[in-house]
Amino acid sequence: MGEACINTPYFVVDELRLVKNLEILKQVSEAAGCRILLAQKAFSMFSCYPLLRQYLAGSTASGLYEARLGKEEFGGETHVFSPAYKPEEFDELLHYADHFVFNSPAQLRRFGPAAKAAGKQVGLRVNPECSTQEGHAIYDPCAPGSRLGTTLANFDPELLPLLDGLHFHTLCEQDSDALETTLAAFEEKFGPYLTGLKWLNLGGGHHITRDDYDRERLIRLVRGLREKYGVEVYLEPGEAVVLNAGFLESSVLEVVHNGMDIAILDTSAACHMPDVLEMPYRPPVIGAGLPEEKAYTYRLGGPTCLAGDVIGDYSFDAPLTEGSRVTFGDMALYTMVKTNTFNGMPLPAIVWRDKDGSLTLVKQFGYEDFKNRLS
Repeated sequence: MGEACINTPYFVVDELRLVKNLEILKQVSEAAGCRILLAQKAFSMFSCYPLLRQYLAGSTASGLYEARLGKEEFGGETHVFSPAYKPEEFDELLHYADHFVFNSPAQLRRFGPAAKAAGKQVGLRVNPECSTQEGHAIYDPCAPGSRLGTTLANFDPELLPLLDGLHFHTLCEQDSDALETTLAAFEEKFGPYLTGLKWLNLGGGHHITRDDYDRERLIRLVRGLREKYGVEVYLEPGEAVVLNAGFLESSVLEVVHNGMDIAILDTSAACHMPDVLEMPYRPPVIGAGLPEEKAYTYRLGGPTCLAGDVIGDYSFDAPLTEGSRVTFGDMALYTMVKTNTFNGMPLPAIVWRDKDGSLTLVKQFGYEDFKNRLS
């Protein structure tokens, strides 16, 4: 299938780039002696799961539906965490998940015994109260007033007999130096409670497959934990699995002028890449530069009625006109999972590009996908 046969917008997931990431993760897993899981909240294109499970130990879930998807489509270990579990869903969750992580002592008391009775592994998410992020407060679980994780002040050692492990997740797109800082705070507060436990889960946010990520330090830190406490160590990255492995292909619908040239695309920040507005951030555009860096500068905007549906300002070597293609990079992570149909926007198709460069249309969306979301 040629790209000309597929109407924009559409996502492309590239097998060669994906396998490159998976090979790195496998090498780290083997060198450090840890188990690496796919965080489905970042990427849940389950047609890729047969490939991913050749390299990863299982998947993590944020609730019932992700846990079921992981169990049925990925296999291996299925871990689940929720800030608060719904009682009417918990019995069904017991059929899918192998590891249950609870957010608070109250949740652990309420649901932990049932999980243990069903032969499941039980953990508690803790909050080491150590913020290492800059500029992404919305993604900082250690921010003041955070609802995520149990602080030392709220930790109850009497619950240790229920626990198989501890979990913390504090990072976002960070290097292993941030993990080292966090581990120091974690060990000071919770290290004494690891004795006798089976595992420690270091959560996600580790940019392991980024070119400048210090993997040797990560391996050293993980080995140190295993040797010092005798625990199995888990990592659950989402972004690192598909970093730079996806693209979003779009087309220019019209160019208008209001103080500057504005290219209206058939893809929307609000609908197709909401993290651009939520985080916020400026996604990479293949072949484009910063404003005024190249000869022709444009503001790229979406086709919705939202005035703020703006992706950012970019410059190009040649003018953009109706039909010009604009390709956004790094569009596999936290993108497909967050798409929506606001304004009745069609969802982008999903395309697989194999190692030989051939394209396969994996999923095409239409009117029924928009209509059937509501009644």
